[in-house]
Amino acid sequence: MNKSDSERIAGILSHFGYIETENEKEADLLIINTCSIRQLSADKAYSQLGVWGKMKKSKPHIKIGICGCVAQQDKDNIRKRAPYVDLVFGTHNIYELPALIKRIENDEKVCAITNNPVICNQNDFKIIRKNSVNAWIPIIEGCNNFCTYCVVPFTRGRERSRKPEEIICEAENIIKEGFKEITLLGQNVDSYGKDFNDKNITLANLLRELNKIEGKFRIRFVTSYPSDITDDLINAAAECEKVCKYFHIPMQSGNSRILKEMNRRYTKEEYYNIVSKIRNRFPLVTITSDFIAGFPGETEEEFQDTLKAIDELELDYSNTAAYSPRAFTKAGKMTDKFIPEPVKYERLERLNEKNREVCLKSNEKFIGKVLKVLVEAKTEKDGKIILNSRADNNKIVHFESDKYNIGDFVNVKITKAQTWCLYGEIEE
Repeated sequence: MNKSDSERIAGILSHFGYIETENEKEADLLIINTCSIRQLSADKAYSQLGVWGKMKKSKPHIKIGICGCVAQQDKDNIRKRAPYVDLVFGTHNIYELPALIKRIENDEKVCAITNNPVICNQNDFKIIRKNSVNAWIPIIEGCNNFCTYCVVPFTRGRERSRKPEEIICEAENIIKEGFKEITLLGQNVDSYGKDFNDKNITLANLLRELNKIEGKFRIRFVTSYPSDITDDLINAAAECEKVCKYFHIPMQSGNSRILKEMNRRYTKEEYYNIVSKIRNRFPLVTITSDFIAGFPGETEEEFQDTLKAIDELELDYSNTAAYSPRAFTKAGKMTDKFIPEPVKYERLERLNEKNREVCLKSNEKFIGKVLKVLVEAKTEKDGKIILNSRADNNKIVHFESDKYNIGDFVNVKITKAQTWCLYGEIEE
């Protein structure tokens, strides 16, 4: 989502004659787009601002901006910590940027943080996409769930779905531009349409409409909230040949008591049932997840339930993190239940080791199978051309060929598995 926002910001800036430079020392305008999901991300943002502040002493004409979730959350503190910053704008103010840029170019210090999004047709603005193969399309922003550890509802606001006709129009333009894969984005992507009065506007039906677009391309969607994965969504993924057989479904903990403390709206057993439904429908599906180690009050036995769940669910990969207290959240106030840092990070290391173990086990299942892959990048090693590609089920596949190019679909027979990727050879 942040990368997609950055592409849209770059597109808006292009209207003012700004072009991107790889060398920040050449820049006239520096903007850092931030994430506050964990404290480390926020710390990195402030560190980067400090570097730019020193640059500005020798080049006072440089304009410095900060946007995204840290800006939304810390609006009252940024100027105190970094008084040299010219522009602060929040997650709701991206499409107000044209007016904001004019103000800072007139040497005004600007802080634009609102709790109400600036509403517009996003298709009215140019997007400068970084990837030549995959294009991101935000379809819903914000979150209504208020998980006790998560700051997203406070920084991104409540759920807001884009109109389906806007999304379809953007997708059609993307395919005309030559992109081969579309990824639909949302903090809770499968909540799409719930804020409309029309019950026919759902992620399942949106997938069906996008599947009708002519052309050879694939469709992905992330991130799914477990209890919002309906039978109709599973059916749509099965019916639509362009929809990838890949589900990212954050579980966060394998223990039902901890899930309740996290304010997740499902139990361990309900999550197992969702995964079972999907696996029964798609034999080669990839299911990935997210887990937090050391949530306040988590016992060793409850943490062991998470490790056990990863095994029993045969998850293919998981994003992992140690619990990070966030401002405004309920869990952030559970200071009497905080897990000591050494214990928390020791659990994270065991969680990561389990993740590496199941990733390798998952990849080994594909040895001997033929996967249709999309070539995403090309490298040269020892005089050989190596193509880096991604399968329908999100597996990374490397193979040797001087015959194919970025954007080609190729059938590859898997010959070798490593922890994070597969290797294969062309299946003629």
